[in-house]
Amino acid sequence: MSARTAPFLAAYDALLARWPVPVEALTVRTDHGTTRINACGPRDGRPLVLLHGGGATSTMWAANAAALAGAGHRVLAVDLIGDPGRSVHDGAALDGVPGLLGWLDAVLDGLSVTEADLCGHSYGGWIALEYALHAPGRVRRLALLDPTQCFAGFRPGYLLRALPLFLPGRTPARARAYLDWETGGGHHLDPDWRELYALGYADFPASRVVTGPRPTPARLRTLTAPVLTLLAARSRTHDPARIADAARRALPSAEVAVLPDATHHDLPTAAAPEVNRRLVDFLA
Repeated sequence: MSARTAPFLAAYDALLARWPVPVEALTVRTDHGTTRINACGPRDGRPLVLLHGGGATSTMWAANAAALAGAGHRVLAVDLIGDPGRSVHDGAALDGVPGLLGWLDAVLDGLSVTEADLCGHSYGGWIALEYALHAPGRVRRLALLDPTQCFAGFRPGYLLRALPLFLPGRTPARARAYLDWETGGGHHLDPDWRELYALGYADFPASRVVTGPRPTPARLRTLTAPVLTLLAARSRTHDPARIADAARRALPSAEVAVLPDATHHDLPTAAAPEVNRRLVDFLA
């Protein structure tokens, strides 16, 4: 642990200790480095892999883990490799989308998971969707929480607001301001998670983000797993009505809902009761 990352990792551990269910810290070594998985729920439960949004860490699932574990799932909340968190990207570069999907293959192999349900938020939703297209035999059901770059693009105004996050001079204050702008003041954000996000943004030596194009309608039609898409009505990241329409057109059999009063970043917490209910029903 370096002096630079120590405050972030201390905040991470403190937030994880507040989860309302016992958490087992698992690690899987891959060619790209060591992946951290925070696991809870019955060990013989059906595997449910949770993929967080960019910079959010797997601690973001604090308001959801107990409900999902209580429904009998073996919850496997993964820290994305190369992102702020307790995964350590000290191996090979991911080398684009194939490398990212190969890393997730290796993580599931290391956990002895042959088939799982997948749930991703934001950037994690894009990864989950790409993985379901990449390995359809391993994905039983797919849940997407306000996913980005899956069915339509970002709002231009959002991209302008997010641009400073990637410029030099990264500070926690800049990250806090961004979260507060997107959520309308951050009233529904866990303040400890908000601070963890800010520390990770400023002080964690993250790798270059792996991104790719949106899946084409033709590729989306090849999906075999049932899909649930939950969108935040007040998301500033994209137009939720446009996303909902695009998702329904691309996947006519998918379940799509727009949840009121939630924003992109606070959807898993501000709308936790409804999100948890819908996830549990969908995955049952």
